[in-house]
Amino acid sequence: MTNNRKIILAVTGASGSIYAYKILEKLHIIQAQVEIAVIFSDTGKEIWESETGSKFHAEGAAKEYDNRSYNAPFASGSSQYDTMIICPASMGTIGRIANGTSDDLITRSADVMLKERRRLIIVPRETPYNLIHINNMKSLTEAGAIICPASPSFYSSPKTIDELVMTVADRVIDLAGFNSNGFRWLSND
Repeated sequence: MTNNRKIILAVTGASGSIYAYKILEKLHIIQAQVEIAVIFSDTGKEIWESETGSKFHAEGAAKEYDNRSYNAPFASGSSQYDTMIICPASMGTIGRIANGTSDDLITRSADVMLKERRRLIIVPRETPYNLIHINNMKSLTEAGAIICPASPSFYSSPKTIDELVMTVADRVIDLAGFNSNGFRWLSND
């Protein structure tokens, strides 16, 4: 990947804003030349505030965009955004993307990523899945998206909730093409 990265982080109305918070925090630390566009669904912003205890404030390379407006560079395939992460991804958002319904900036941006064959990482935070959820995720996988459920791992022996959350955040960061410097199974690094 190039040094100048342009990434979209979308936060939708599923529980799990802490994952997006930690991804954003780590992207600020590990990469100096990254531009981060942040989009919240209405419910996503409410849940972010409820779960993190604070309002979102764009810092560093992050800039917030209005989900109700298509007035954003990444709403077009001519943009140079190379990766989109939807975390947490509600099943409603996943369903709209899987069925080609671009009714807001998040779903339009995901549609652009798929049509341009760019990296789209979807982090569903739902349990259990019904057959409709599974079929929508199957359709997105076949279209080129990466489905990375927010399923923490335990083989690193996390001692805190923060460490447990980082097992998912680090995996997403790795999938986005960065070195998270997170725990590696049976690695001597």
